[in-house]
Amino acid sequence: MQTATLALPLLVGLIALALAFDFLNGFHDAANSVATIVSTRVLRPQYAVGWAAFFNFIAFLVFGLHVAQTLGTGIVEAQIVDARVVFGALTGAIVWNLVTWFFGIPSSSSHALIGGLLGAGIAKAGVAVVVWSGLSKTLAAIVLSPLLGFVLAMLLVLAVSWIFVKRTPFAVDRWFRIFQFVSASLYSLGHGGNDAQKTMGIIAVLLYSQGLLGGEFHVPLWVVLTCQAAMGLGTFAGGWRIVRTMGMRITRLTPVQGFCAEAGGAATLFLATYLGVPVSTTHTITGAIVADCSGFACPGCICRGKVARARNAAHQPPIP
Repeated sequence: MQTATLALPLLVGLIALALAFDFLNGFHDAANSVATIVSTRVLRPQYAVGWAAFFNFIAFLVFGLHVAQTLGTGIVEAQIVDARVVFGALTGAIVWNLVTWFFGIPSSSSHALIGGLLGAGIAKAGVAVVVWSGLSKTLAAIVLSPLLGFVLAMLLVLAVSWIFVKRTPFAVDRWFRIFQFVSASLYSLGHGGNDAQKTMGIIAVLLYSQGLLGGEFHVPLWVVLTCQAAMGLGTFAGGWRIVRTMGMRITRLTPVQGFCAEAGGAATLFLATYLGVPVSTTHTITGAIVADCSGFACPGCICRGKVARARNAAHQPPIP
C-alpha cells in the first residue's frame, strides 16, 4: 500500500471534488426517484424533490456499505489507486454528467464513475489491475437492472389490474395516490443507498491509498454522513430537466402505473444494494416506466420514441 504523500490541501481538494460529484449525482439522477410521482400529478416537483432528498439522506440507516466496498476494491485493485486515478475518474464523470444534464439526457452517473475509475486505473497500471470478478458483476447489472425493473413493474401492473378489476377507476386512483407516497419513499431510499455509496467508495479508497484507514479498507462514519448529505442537497437543489424528461416526455402515468414503476424499481435497487452491486438508478426506473406503458401492461400507451432513443444512447458506460 502507498504511504501518505499528499499534502493536506490536495487531499481535502480531492475529497471536495468527490462530494461535488455526489452533489451533481443528486442534482442529475435523484430526480428519477420522483419522476413518476410528478408525472401522476400526486406531488408538484418542488415538493417532490424535497421528499426525495430526505429519504436519500436517511438511506444509510437502512443499508450496509456493500456497494462502497465494491467501488473501493472491486473495480480496480485498491493498491494502485492514487490522487491521479481519483482525479481522473471524478473529473471524467463530472464532465459527462454536466454534458448530459445540459442536453436533458437521462444518463447514468454510475456508469460515468465506474468508467472513469476503470479508465484511470488502466491508464496508470494496465489491464492487470482490473478486478474482473467485481467488474463482470457490475457490467452484468448494467444490463439486468433495467430488465428486472421492467419485469417487476409489469408483473405489478398486471397483478393490480386483476385484484382491482371490480373497483371503479376513481376509487383505485384515490387509493394509489396514497400508495405512491410509500413507493416513492422506498425508491428514494434505494437510490440514496446505492448511489451515495459509490462516492463513499471513492473517498474511502483515496484515504486507504494514503494510509489513513489503519491498513484495512473501510468507510468512516464521517464519509458516510457527508456523502449522504451531499446527495440529499443535490436532489433538493434541482434536476428539473431530468424530472421533466423522465416523468413527462417518456409517458404520462396513472397513479397505479406510478406506484408499480416505483415499487418495481425500488425492489431492484434494494436487491442490488444488498448484493453490493452498483447499478444505474436512471435506467432502472426507465425500464420500470417503459413496462408500465408497454403493450402488455397498458395497450393504449405509447412511449415517446425520441426520448427512449436518447436514453438508450446514454446507456453506454463511458470510459473517460
